[in-house]
Amino acid sequence: MRPTEVTMRVLFADAVGESTVTQLEERGHTCVVEPGLQAGDLAGRVDGVDALVVRSTKVRREVFESADRLALVIRAGAGTNTIDTEAAAARGVLVANLPGRNAAAVAELTLGLLLAVDRRIVDNTVDLRAGRWDKKTYGAARGLLGSTLGILGLGSIGIEVAQRATGFGMHVLTLAKADRRPDVVARADDLRIEMVDSLDDLLPACDVVSLHLPAGKATAGLVDRDFLARMRPGAILLNTSRGELVDEDALLEALDERDLRAGLDVYADEPGSGRAEWTSRVAQHPRVVGTHHIGASTQQAQDAIAAGVVEIIDAFVQGETPNCVNLTPSRIGSATLTVRHLDRVGVLAHVLDRLSRDRLNVEHMQNRVFRGGDAAVATIDVAGPLSDDLLADLGALPDVFGVSATTIDGSP
Repeated sequence: MRPTEVTMRVLFADAVGESTVTQLEERGHTCVVEPGLQAGDLAGRVDGVDALVVRSTKVRREVFESADRLALVIRAGAGTNTIDTEAAAARGVLVANLPGRNAAAVAELTLGLLLAVDRRIVDNTVDLRAGRWDKKTYGAARGLLGSTLGILGLGSIGIEVAQRATGFGMHVLTLAKADRRPDVVARADDLRIEMVDSLDDLLPACDVVSLHLPAGKATAGLVDRDFLARMRPGAILLNTSRGELVDEDALLEALDERDLRAGLDVYADEPGSGRAEWTSRVAQHPRVVGTHHIGASTQQAQDAIAAGVVEIIDAFVQGETPNCVNLTPSRIGSATLTVRHLDRVGVLAHVLDRLSRDRLNVEHMQNRVFRGGDAAVATIDVAGPLSDDLLADLGALPDVFGVSATTIDGSP
């Protein structure tokens, strides 16, 4: 057993691997696994719970309002649209996710759907099982080599799709974006992904368009009649992200009226449980190859996510906040104080007391100890103006070596 000073009561509202529970219990945590919980049940089950782990179960406002100890919610996956992150923030509850852990699995299914649509693999199989041989019909696939794939959402999953697509000899386009992560930019350069300025440039140029965007107000109904009308005749639409991105009525019209095909893993009104009686006009359309929202459902992906849950809880009990989506950026406020001091009890208390007298709110603070343990340096982001008198008073405090100040933008 690896001891830890902090132990937690962790509620799993969705299925979880045994290794996750075993590792957490070895660390002294108490795990409660209730995969049958529904969204409406959670508010009545979080009393005495420190951390809640969910996959698809929705975490609504009333959960945070009724919780007495809840400090952390972990989404065992990437998207947090099923969690009321604003309500969590208002109650001081951290919401963390695990982006990228299932990227390879989703990318594999995306390419599987593309191949299945292009080569009509499902129809081939159905006819063979029914005793029908029709090589003439099924021997008319276009093929992927030399075709163009447009990726909307070049994050962890999108870049994995691009890598696999280039392996098939496809050319990849995506939308130019100024704030894209540096690691993704580097991989995009390596894969020679072409950046274009708008959907007007991307859609008519692509034989395949693949969606890898989060659900939200900005993306709801993105694939509408206008979007579909701009797609190239004979093109394929792939969606392994969220069903809400697609206006399914518009897609049905395009499937019926235009030479368009689709590979879908997600749907706007799909069931929230693992098994259910459900019918969907889009899923049943003959020009659609569909799967059951299984993009992230490989053993490899689940093992990676399970390990990620343990990593987040390990970090949390050490006072860290990895992958938290409802915290502001660390550099906020108007100025940063840097205080070099002896590592003694009460030094920072005196600093904070002096800031309080000037009505300066601390937005972010970090204290790091130098090697040897004798001295430390504190960086404190504050909201409000710093006076010369304040800086002089702080520098004169017992056991303080020196104080400096900069604005958040870095100027002195």
